Amino acid sequence: MIFKKNAEIVAIGAYLPEDKLTNDDLSKIVETNDEWIYTRTGIKERRISKKTEFSSDMAIKAVQNLLDNNQVSIDDVDMIMVSTITQDYYTPSVSALVQSYFNIPSTGSLDFNAACSGYVYGVQMAFSLIASGQYKKVLLITADTLSKIVDYKDRATCVLFGDAATATIIQRNDELNDQVYSFSGTNGTLGKELFCSNVSDYINGAEIESKHVLNQNGRALYAYVTRDISEMVVNYLKENNISQDSIKWFVPHSANERMITKLCEHIGIPDEKSLLSIRMCGNTSSNSIPMALWLAMKEGKIQRGDKLFLLGFGGGFTYAGLIFDF
Repeated sequence: MIFKKNAEIVAIGAYLPEDKLTNDDLSKIVETNDEWIYTRTGIKERRISKKTEFSSDMAIKAVQNLLDNNQVSIDDVDMIMVSTITQDYYTPSVSALVQSYFNIPSTGSLDFNAACSGYVYGVQMAFSLIASGQYKKVLLITADTLSKIVDYKDRATCVLFGDAATATIIQRNDELNDQVYSFSGTNGTLGKELFCSNVSDYINGAEIESKHVLNQNGRALYAYVTRDISEMVVNYLKENNISQDSIKWFVPHSANERMITKLCEHIGIPDEKSLLSIRMCGNTSSNSIPMALWLAMKEGKIQRGDKLFLLGFGGGFTYAGLIFDF
């Protein structure tokens, strides 16, 4: 889909828990070591929420970081959207808890679950809601306490995931008239390759052995992303006459550094153009893309007018992409 953009990302805030879990720490829990983890994933450490710290707490801290470091207000936000797979409760939603804490007077609120694609889906929805004329300002939050659903006896998953939250203000700007390239898709047959049980203990008719913790078939997902997703992206760029050279920054989901290197190679985007957050944060699900943006903005890498390519992919199996001028 191609449409005219009349909204922009105004500012991003973020929060990382204080407690760090390094590769050396993990070597005391499971049979692994720093070299094994780093060479296979690109991860050095990840942040872990405290026992009494939940997704809403981290979301609130990310919003506070946004307010403390940018000249923005959230009093006039029309909609709060939260991407999370680790809600504090079935209900109320994390977004409603954020509204209550900041006492935002007149706003809608919703949580949604697209796992690692969540931020891109969220920006797509925010751009669309603003383009429709229904809203002028959206607060998009990502927040996950993945450490609370990780099995620390499972080396295949416990080395990967970390906790984080981000907050993004997306606001109407009628002076903009840029084109946005947007796509999304789903392959639900891969749901059995990355899942965490909830009220059901079965998936695809089979009983789940490791319940209420993340289960992942890393090899299957690596193959799908580097083969199928990369082919889809190459075809999309070709069909829409978008040259790889025109993309200033490629911001994929920080799932695995080795995977991203292979993905860049297949798509034809130099690896040095990719912005990641995985090394010091681990895989933080839908937080990974906005966290990479936040870190790059702090370092002065991203400038207004830069063409960004955001690419989310993960649990579901879902994927979503956005190409736009920042």
